[in-house]
Amino acid sequence: MPQEPTARGVPRPQNPFSRIQIAIAIIAVIVLVVTGFAWRSVDSLRSSLATISGLGLGGTKDGAVDILLVGTDSRTDAHGNPLSQSELASLRAGEEIASNTDTIILVRVPNDGSSATAISIPRDAYVDVPGIGKSKINAAYGATKEAERQKLIEDGESEKTAEKDSSQAGREALIQSVTNLTGITVDHYAEIGLLGFVLLTDAVGGVDVCLNAPVNEPLSGAKFPAGEQTLSGPNALSFVRQRHNLPRGDLDRIVRQQVFMASLVREVLSAKTLTNPGKLSQLTAAVKRSVVLDSDWDIIEFATQLQDLAGGKVRFETIPVVDINGMTDYGESIVQVDPKAVRKYVAGLAGQEPVEDDSSSASSTTPTTMPDIDVSSVTVDVANDSSISGLASTVAATLENEGFGLGEVGNNTGKSVSRSTVFANKSDSKAGQAVSVTLGGLPIETDSSLSSGEVRVVLAGDYKSPTGSSTSTGSDGVSSSGTSPTPAEPGPAIDAGNKGPHCVN
Repeated sequence: MPQEPTARGVPRPQNPFSRIQIAIAIIAVIVLVVTGFAWRSVDSLRSSLATISGLGLGGTKDGAVDILLVGTDSRTDAHGNPLSQSELASLRAGEEIASNTDTIILVRVPNDGSSATAISIPRDAYVDVPGIGKSKINAAYGATKEAERQKLIEDGESEKTAEKDSSQAGREALIQSVTNLTGITVDHYAEIGLLGFVLLTDAVGGVDVCLNAPVNEPLSGAKFPAGEQTLSGPNALSFVRQRHNLPRGDLDRIVRQQVFMASLVREVLSAKTLTNPGKLSQLTAAVKRSVVLDSDWDIIEFATQLQDLAGGKVRFETIPVVDINGMTDYGESIVQVDPKAVRKYVAGLAGQEPVEDDSSSASSTTPTTMPDIDVSSVTVDVANDSSISGLASTVAATLENEGFGLGEVGNNTGKSVSRSTVFANKSDSKAGQAVSVTLGGLPIETDSSLSSGEVRVVLAGDYKSPTGSSTSTGSDGVSSSGTSPTPAEPGPAIDAGNKGPHCVN
């Protein structure tokens, strides 16, 4: 089967059974798993965990402990030992060896330990990756690792050294990519392979899920009836890895990950697990064999701090998305995100002061009808305040096609906005109203520095193009087809405090 080149020409394996976005969605509950036996076999657990160092992690400088949890499709355990043939067969992982990180979750815990939010980052989110440029975030680890591995081999390093050092480079690239996107400093890192999903699921005796309708999807092996049911390892893997025939594609798969994690948390925190020596021993063995942690993280101490955390305070969410059906200029399907919107959202989870929402301004108006005005007498400046490259040029072309005069077009250098806004000298300015209606009804704010025939448009990541607008390609390789983006609808509110599983697609 042909391989898809990365931004640097490094091939990406195209095995549908190995590129499992969730691979290990339950990595977000590792901390809670450890909580269950933090006061049992502590020395044994500490000495047996696989660790890595030198990742350049932070120190809770931004109001929260931020943990990057990564699920990989590794064919080895946490200590580098190959999985047995029977284990590989149970995972249905195929034979290709890869280093994909199709599950990327940021767990944000405020410094007071009062809550925990597991934030899913779609694997196809198009972000800045060090050394690569714009790329899907799930390529940050694998593409960087493979490029570095090939370089080390060419320089005469052994396969073992090249594997170790290139893995380190891949992890560092992923950590920096997440930092660039979210604005936080990653404090701790945890990684788990495919086997860990099965081991942790089976250790608690299976996990309860619920489906809105029956499914039969052969690529993932998902074949389940509608309604509530309990799934063990291999079947659970099929449940969380299905991506075909879902209304929202990967975003629906993320919802499956989240409801599964919430259900697993409930099982781990339940009395039948915490008071069962056999289950605790099985959980301990699963963590020892499956989990890699950064060496500076005392997981036992951290888990002890969280041992009173209630299930209802463990939430599962997804970063804001601009367009779930984005496209690069070379035809690659992506999930388009606006880092400014993502950073505002992530900051709010630690109780930090959010950026003021311009929608609350009393001076804001939104016209609905086109005023009687000669639009050629209006000069419009267009400023891009989003991460969507080429957006200002697209909007400027729309206005020019409608007969407006153009002023300055480029990136915003003034005050940032949280939503796309038209600025005019008065709230009832006919010039401002004409621009607003042309662009689909943007709110108008007053700026007394503008003259009656001058208007300034500042575009945020929420902007939706009116039907029939011009097509352009931004410098980051994202194409604008002239149709409105498809933002992600809010998913269901998911936490680990519910009595039963959410029913999902």
